[in-house]
Amino acid sequence: MKTEIKDKFASYPEHIKPLILKLRAVIFSVAEELDLGAVGETLKWGELSYHVKIGSPVRIDWKKQSPDHYFLFFHCQTKLVDTFRELYSESLVFDGNRAIALDVNEPLPENIIRDCLAMAMRYKHLKHLPLLGV
Repeated sequence: MKTEIKDKFASYPEHIKPLILKLRAVIFSVAEELDLGAVGETLKWGELSYHVKIGSPVRIDWKKQSPDHYFLFFHCQTKLVDTFRELYSESLVFDGNRAIALDVNEPLPENIIRDCLAMAMRYKHLKHLPLLGV
């Protein structure tokens, strides 16, 4: 893990760090299960950013101004969040057309998040399909 990534994890409050690490682990797990190759991990706009060759990048972060949520961000010019809203509006909370807002006091809805990540990580192959092929 690069120093800048370690520093970012170290910057989170103690109760947030495990939530972000869990989300990171899910990202790597989905990429491995779908055999998508190496996952790039960088910082973009001060947020942890993850990408694979055939996907749209995803970012994760927690922000002091929204202490009760941590976020899974997607590129706002894709169909990703609109598709997630269509499929999971009863289970997820969204921040505009760019993010899923996850409650720090609730368990991660892992199966749903895995589905969302799978779509994002294969986006270049799915973007032409209605509801991204779901």
